[in-house]
Amino acid sequence: MKRHKKNTYTNTVPKPIIYTAKVLQFISTSLVVEFAKKIFTTPIKYKIPKREFEMNKNSNQYYLNIPAIDKKIMVYEFGSSPKKVLLVHGWSGRGTQLVKIAEKLLELGYSTVSFDAPAHGKSAGKNSIMLEFIESILEIEKKYGQFDFIIGHSLGGMATLNAIKRGFKAQKAVIIASGDSVNDILNDFVKKLKLKKEIGNKMRMSFEKKFNEPMESYSAYVAAKDVTIPVLVMHDYDDDDVPYTAAENIHQHLESGSLLLTKGLGHRKILGDKYVISKIEEFIQ
Repeated sequence: MKRHKKNTYTNTVPKPIIYTAKVLQFISTSLVVEFAKKIFTTPIKYKIPKREFEMNKNSNQYYLNIPAIDKKIMVYEFGSSPKKVLLVHGWSGRGTQLVKIAEKLLELGYSTVSFDAPAHGKSAGKNSIMLEFIESILEIEKKYGQFDFIIGHSLGGMATLNAIKRGFKAQKAVIIASGDSVNDILNDFVKKLKLKKEIGNKMRMSFEKKFNEPMESYSAYVAAKDVTIPVLVMHDYDDDDVPYTAAENIHQHLESGSLLLTKGLGHRKILGDKYVISKIEEFIQ
């Protein structure tokens, strides 16, 4: 993955997918739009790495039904303190991905609740969207009551701000490596597939017709305008998945935001960095 410009999202798409997309574009606009939508909403399920084995082994796990989307998700309870923090993974992530942060929180006297979003980790399904992350967060709050803090990574960060906008309550929030604009993400996805811009527009219209609201209304910078609690926005200059300028944009729209930019950690190593975790500790303490 390479970021060619500071303000764009770039990625490497397998050549067979690009070839299929271009062939479908030649044959039928409607076919290529449906194909692109499927790829756009299909996360990759990765095996749990060794660093997450302990959290996976020592957490209480159960399936929780999310009525709003008629799906079940795997929930992880790590620790037993009444003081609790909700952890939200990103696209193609899983409930144990923020393990190093979870371990530090346990040391500080907090328990954590996390989950595999639909079509992620141990949760069933092949497709998902951010709306399902948001509904999962809100349903978990209904079960557990108010959390002390919420920490979201990548798409989980975008979902976190949207959940707070919709009424999720916490003392503070931490957003790590989050994108800022849904439209930008969609436009760059279409570029990766080497498709015409109009395909992206038709994808957007299709999604908006289905959900009856603008996709951009779910953008993190839009949700940030309605977030009044203190939010720590963290991002790495060398993030090749999401440009650090996204963090700057989100920060500008927060009423009570703090911005921390790191160097050399990328999109995922930032989750386990000792300095980053110490800054999270400092922020919530």
